[in-house]
Amino acid sequence: MIDLNKYIREIPNFPKEGIKYKDITPLLQSPEAIKESVAQFLELIGDEKIDKVVGIESRGFLFGMLLAEKLNAGFVPIRKPGKLPAETYSEVYELEYGKDTLEIHCDAIQKGERIILHDDVLATGGTARAACDLVKKMGAEIVQCNFLVELTFLNGRKKLNSYPVKSLLKY
Repeated sequence: MIDLNKYIREIPNFPKEGIKYKDITPLLQSPEAIKESVAQFLELIGDEKIDKVVGIESRGFLFGMLLAEKLNAGFVPIRKPGKLPAETYSEVYELEYGKDTLEIHCDAIQKGERIILHDDVLATGGTARAACDLVKKMGAEIVQCNFLVELTFLNGRKKLNSYPVKSLLKY
């Protein structure tokens, strides 16, 4: 087992002063780190039967697709407004300074399906919570929310307290 922490680069003062950005691109450049990440995610999921993996735009698509393939499940993208071509459901959520919206195709998830929600980073939890709300409105069961990186000092897990939350790396 390799230490995935070695593949996370910290960028000071990005995207603004005082932020220590956790950059996952070194991990994405390493086939060994990618394989190890997928293996660890699969271990966290265990023997759960999963129908769909839902990935949040856009970095949630990266490992979301890999997990869907390994789980023999479908993949569903959740995107920013206007990016999906068919009819969508929308969820508006609060940001620190304003609001944003996520969308999902209306036919992407069927009632009763078992879902893994995936994104690269769990920060404040607002985006992940909005994605969970979209999935729940469609009548699906969220089996787990999983993340490559969790920024624990931002307490995003609290917004997801009604779901199992798993992350590979915590800072």
